[in-house]
Amino acid sequence: MGLTIGEKSLFTKELETALEKNEVDLVVHSLKDLPTTLPPGFTIGAVLKRENPHDAVVLHPKNMGKSLDTLPDKSVIGTSSLRRAAQLKKRFPHLEFKDIRGNLNTRLKKLDEKDDFSAIILAAAGLRRMGWDSRVSQILGPEDCMYAVGQGALAIEVRARDEDILEMVSVLHDPNTVLRCIAERAFLRRLEGGCSVPVAVHTEVKDSQLYLTGAVYSLDGSDSLKETMQTSIVEEQVDERVQRVGVTANNMPGPAQDAAEKLGLDLANLLLSKGAKEILTVARQLNDAR
Repeated sequence: MGLTIGEKSLFTKELETALEKNEVDLVVHSLKDLPTTLPPGFTIGAVLKRENPHDAVVLHPKNMGKSLDTLPDKSVIGTSSLRRAAQLKKRFPHLEFKDIRGNLNTRLKKLDEKDDFSAIILAAAGLRRMGWDSRVSQILGPEDCMYAVGQGALAIEVRARDEDILEMVSVLHDPNTVLRCIAERAFLRRLEGGCSVPVAVHTEVKDSQLYLTGAVYSLDGSDSLKETMQTSIVEEQVDERVQRVGVTANNMPGPAQDAAEKLGLDLANLLLSKGAKEILTVARQLNDAR
């Protein structure tokens, strides 16, 4: 039996308790909701083919046909994400950004039924899964807003000791998504980032190369560090039961996974050497004080 969740803070612990007590055998999460270090005894047994990982602009009905560029000065944009706000404040200085909370239904209702927001920013993948593609006015490319670690991918969490279940779900792994998300999660873990700090990524696999762009931002986006690195991901022998940043990808080449993890660490270390820790520490302190 599996369960699907949306709101991490409320349900993740509850679902892991059910997993621990053998009440369920697997739990389906949005990967971006899962910490880079899982509690002992759990692992991500499958990472499914990624949906569009980018963010989407959903406009108030009165603004149909516009984009973030063409919205009037001082238009208020709703987002609960520090990562989105930091990047978009820098990119669209004529706009204002305010917190909006709740699940997708709640946020869309707040947008449509009041005049508080000109638009809201949501993950394109979530809108697509709910069948609300028609509400997407604009997809934000990496030059406007890079996405969250793991965004757009679903993860199946299982008990690490359950070899049969691990074997069963391992066929669901999408190799490219696994490698991209291992690199992203390793990057975030090394930065000691989380939801409370603006960290963003962009990854792609092309011609046996894995490319990772990572960035950290101050809360207002004025201070940022961004770099890109790449690594070769060669198909070699199949791996067996090794966890990397919480992911166990059986039946996938070990060296390629190692290379992806090292890429994330190397990129994080590069940003740290340029002052990323200071930017993130200030962002975290300011956010905690809000």
